[in-house]
Parts: sequence; C-alpha cells; structure tokens
Amino acid sequence: MELPRIITCTDYHTAGEPFRILTGDTPELIGESILDKRAYALSNLDHIRQLVVNEPRGHSDMYGCFVTTPTDGDGDLGVVFFHNAGYSTACGHGTIALVTWALESGRILSNGERSTVVVDAPSGRLQTVAKMAGNKVESVRFRNVPSYVHSTGVKVESSEGPLSVDISYGGAFYASVDCAALGLKVEAKSLDRLIALGREVKKNLERNHDVQHPEDRRLRDVYGAIFFERLPDENGKLCQRNVTVFADGEVDRSPCGSGTSARLALLEASGELPRGEQLVHRSIVDTVFTASVVDEASVAGIPAVITEVEGSAFLTGRHEFVLDPNDPLGTGFLLR
Repeated sequence: MELPRIITCTDYHTAGEPFRILTGDTPELIGESILDKRAYALSNLDHIRQLVVNEPRGHSDMYGCFVTTPTDGDGDLGVVFFHNAGYSTACGHGTIALVTWALESGRILSNGERSTVVVDAPSGRLQTVAKMAGNKVESVRFRNVPSYVHSTGVKVESSEGPLSVDISYGGAFYASVDCAALGLKVEAKSLDRLIALGREVKKNLERNHDVQHPEDRRLRDVYGAIFFERLPDENGKLCQRNVTVFADGEVDRSPCGSGTSARLALLEASGELPRGEQLVHRSIVDTVFTASVVDEASVAGIPAVITEVEGSAFLTGRHEFVLDPNDPLGTGFLLR
C-alpha cells in the first residue's frame, strides 16, 4: 500500500496574516533565478501548494512559501511565495516571517542585536535587519526593491459605479482605491463589499490594461487592490489604514508589506509623506507596519523610490500534514 505523503510546516503570523513555511524534505526548486524557480514550482510542485493552502488543511486566506537557495553566495535565503491562486512575486509579511523563522530556528545564525539576512525573492534581492532580544526576533525591517508609480487616475467600471484607481509597484502591482470615494471605512463590516470590489478591480484592470514591469515582463498584472483610508496623525506621523484584497479574493490581515511600498511610492509622488518621515500603516485588524522612503532610484528611466518596511512575526504552530492515498478529497478544495 502506498504510504501517505507527509509534509512538515512551521507557521507564523505577521501582524495577523498567516504564513506557512515548508520546512520538511520537499523537492528542490530548479532554476537559475528565483523567477525561474517560481515557474518550476508552478509546473511541477503545485500539488504541494494545494495540499497546504487548501481546505481542510488550510483555507482561502492561507499564505506560505517554499524555502530555496539564494541566487548566489552573497544571499542567505531564497523564497518562492504562494497563496490561494498560485505564486506571487513579492510578499512583505512573508519576508518578515521567513527571516524571523530562519533566525529563531537556527537556519541562519544571528550576527548580533541587529542581525542582517539577505533574502532573494522573485521580485529581487531584499536586505533585511532583524532586531534581536537574545534568541528571539523582536522585529524585522526589509529594504524593498525599487517602487514606483505606474499610472494614476485610471478609470474602472464596477458594481459600485465608476472608480478612479492609482497603480503602483512595490515588488508587485497594486491598485489603490480611496475608501472615502466609496463612502466606506476599512472595517470588518465592509469586508464582503471590499472583497467583491477587489475582485472586480483586479479583473477589469487585467482585461483592459497591460500592466508590466519594464525590466522583466514576468513581473506583470495587478496582484491586488488596496482599499485605504486616511486617519489622524499619530505622534506627528502620517497614519493610514488599509485592507488589501489580492489573488482570488484573498484578504490580507496585515497592512501588506509590498503593498505598503506601493503606497509609499504614491505618497512620495503626491507629497503627502515627506522623504524620510514614517508612515504608520494600520491593517483591518489594527496591527501596524512602520515604513518610510529612504532613497531614490529609477526603473528603466522611471523615477522610483527605495522603501523600508518594519513589522513583527510570531510563531503559531508546527504541523505535520498527511495526504492519505485513499482520501477522496486529495489535495483539498476552496469554498471561496
């Protein structure tokens, strides 16, 4: 009789958003670059993603990753992120959780109270700094790939009427929607409407607009819609709340790390956030990332910014998932 397949994982949450790290003996990802390894995972290992994301072992809002080797000897970790619909190019909350796990598990040795870890993601190389308290990670700050404004004032038809969205890049492309224009707040009672709108916005933009990175066409399409609202300043710092609806109606419980970088590109361009000042970015569950623009850059001649985003991740469990060969549900299902 064929033995059940066993997959071990370690779970963290970053600001409320789950992150499932495959820690067992999973097949090696093949490819020269992380984008190549992402493509390999899609073609060859998607049954593993389905097993740990889908019900009954996961749920439609689960997020996770394959851990792989970095691009070269200057890196510490490589990562391929996955979610309910496939594989993302960037994940800030996942980067924070991954670095926390790597240091707390001993996969990467700490190099002091400010431990540096270099992570290679599909979007590019991320420099991270973990604030340590003994063997525990208190927070992780990552310096993202260059973020930039793609387009502003893009008109989108929706069931709520015409919307004006701004598209920006922070490792993935996001469409920002001001909740004030919808008469909504970023709160749980509005979530069903925001999920439906997020799906509409994403599908409309993918159908009617060619959104791609000028340096690599594999970095393309609108990954999610960020619904944001402005809040009173906190201790003199600009404060906003957001919820990001991404992939197939998946909801980010955290303030969304790569989405925070995309928001910073817009806030820098509009002059709302002066260079070097912090954004207090709150989530729909009132957790916080702090972030700022720390430098300028360019992407194929397009003005861009370098951002840093900081948050904390916490261990929630260790799991051994089994796929019984007689289980008629196989790798599972998603209801939403």
